[in-house]
Amino acid sequence: MSDPHPARFNEREKNEDKRSFLQKLAEFIHPGPDSKDELIETLAEAEVNDIINEESRIMLEGVIRMADMTAGDVMVAAPRMELLSIDAPFDELLHQVIDTAHSRFPVYEDDRENIIGILMAKDLLKLQRAPELNIRALLRPAVFVPESKGLNDLLRHFRDNRQHLAIVIDEFGRTAGLITIEDVLEEIVGEIEDEFDIEEDAGDIFGLSDQTYRVSGDTTLARVSEAFDVKLNPELAEEENHDFDTIGGLIAHEMGHVPKRGEKFSLSGLDFVVLHTKGGAVRWFKVSPTNHKKT
Repeated sequence: MSDPHPARFNEREKNEDKRSFLQKLAEFIHPGPDSKDELIETLAEAEVNDIINEESRIMLEGVIRMADMTAGDVMVAAPRMELLSIDAPFDELLHQVIDTAHSRFPVYEDDRENIIGILMAKDLLKLQRAPELNIRALLRPAVFVPESKGLNDLLRHFRDNRQHLAIVIDEFGRTAGLITIEDVLEEIVGEIEDEFDIEEDAGDIFGLSDQTYRVSGDTTLARVSEAFDVKLNPELAEEENHDFDTIGGLIAHEMGHVPKRGEKFSLSGLDFVVLHTKGGAVRWFKVSPTNHKKT
């Protein structure tokens, strides 16, 4: 059947050609970015010109940079993984879950390399109500991904399969670490704050009602020394090659490992209790003079 309005069709076709020509002309005059670095520079210009705000620019930059990142780039390395033993008694499992405050735990049998599943912290309540249950029945399948898996693909996998944690393996099939959906999202939106996080300008040492103090792990040694009028391990002043200048770094150095939640350490007349850890570092200590007595 012929078009009853051929002139209108020709006019529409000309308009499409015209738009295409104008688009090509604009691209010739102002060519688009040819690389990711140029694209990021373009986003910075867009922010300067009030086309997008700073938060949007940061998120878009995160998406762009994430395209080149792999699971191995952001995983929690194997030595820092919190694992549960399938043979541990209930009380030990409960204590470890409370101390670390994670919601999901890889579970191993016999050897830490032999991860047999993932335990949800909330599922421990089922064991408490019904001790006759076998913990194996509560395990969820573990997801294994190679270190080389791109974060874009991994995020899609997490979303499509409604999963939140994966075990990262190296080229030899050994456990290299673990990665969570939060680790991936933080590459886009920045660090996801929790109840222990505060704004950077809100302070680093807080007085508590029991006359103890909450101290951020990244507080400088000079700040802690001044606040508590102590000398923190004066021998360190003679060491030129120590690679830390924060209280969290010093405590980890003195203990010989990354402290876990609930661990205690005394130094220079101060008692430190680890309140919270994240990303393999201490976020908060509870600090009191060694001779402090609770009232």
